[in-house]
Amino acid sequence: MTTLKERLHADVVSHMKDRNKVALTTVRNVLGEIETREKSGKTPVELSDAEVTSLLQKEAAKRHDTARIYTEAGEDDRAAAEIAEAEIIEAYLPKALTPAEVEAIVDETIAALKADGVELSIRQLGAVMKPVTAKVAGRFDGKAVSEIVRNRIAQ
Repeated sequence: MTTLKERLHADVVSHMKDRNKVALTTVRNVLGEIETREKSGKTPVELSDAEVTSLLQKEAAKRHDTARIYTEAGEDDRAAAEIAEAEIIEAYLPKALTPAEVEAIVDETIAALKADGVELSIRQLGAVMKPVTAKVAGRFDGKAVSEIVRNRIAQ
């Protein structure tokens, strides 16, 4: 199984062969961001797939924000270019979960904790959030997960 970073490097070669300039430039920019993160600080580090995924989410969000700004300024062609880059980046992200799937994960976690004899109240929010966040990891909005957990505990 290849890492996400290895997949990005392999795709640079395939985009070169396909002469896909937009995808090539976008993937190279993302790889540059990854390498900058790895080399910044006192000691170089190797980013994990989870950290690379987080970085990709931020990069895609940046592109969407920039596209919105361009659209408001009447620069529709530039906005379209930013959206195209965001879509290329989002292709590397894991499939997003639906609210129903997240609710099922929360319910499973709460049932497991109750089976272990844990009495759940809003004070034990962290005890539920930790395993749920590990399972959801970058595939659903954290604030929305927190709201779902709060609602389930309050019932």
